[in-house]
Amino acid sequence: MTPSLELALIYGSSREGRLCDTVAAWAADTIGELSDFAIDHVDPLALGLPSWHEAQDGRAVAALQRRLHQADAFVVVTPEYNHGYPAPLKFLIDSVGEAWQAKPVGFVSYGGQSGGLRAVEQLRQVFAELHAVTLRDGVALVNAWEQFDAEGRLQDPQRPRRAMTRMLAQLRWWATALRTARDATPYGRIAA
Repeated sequence: MTPSLELALIYGSSREGRLCDTVAAWAADTIGELSDFAIDHVDPLALGLPSWHEAQDGRAVAALQRRLHQADAFVVVTPEYNHGYPAPLKFLIDSVGEAWQAKPVGFVSYGGQSGGLRAVEQLRQVFAELHAVTLRDGVALVNAWEQFDAEGRLQDPQRPRRAMTRMLAQLRWWATALRTARDATPYGRIAA
């Protein structure tokens, strides 16, 4: 029997009135229905992170680092702002460092006509530098503001659900394989 896997669901936006809450809630519910990942919601609004990188990590950053070290996999829920991803997400990513190493990252993106895919492509470059493994398949919600009803439910959930099913299967495979590899040989030994 495969041991339980820990998944950090990372909110990519901290804007007032953000759609990220709705998209992340849908993602969490769908992940809960389709998998047995234990989900940790990582929301930059709730973390109390500083507004700049301090010379020494404070309590909030240290707590974030501990949480993400526990994760076997990540799903980043990101909007696309001006053809890129939000600054709070970059700050969160850069604050953690080695917790990303040798772990898979999946994406649920949203935006206008591109569905957030331009933000995801930029994030792939960032995560590659951090030695994380990004998944090819993800969930992209085109014109996301029109996709959800007043209660936060997708009006046409079939296609996003199929995409999530595919992504979660890949995420589980990579999370299991990489955890086994990290247990056999800590990644820090070879990444140095």
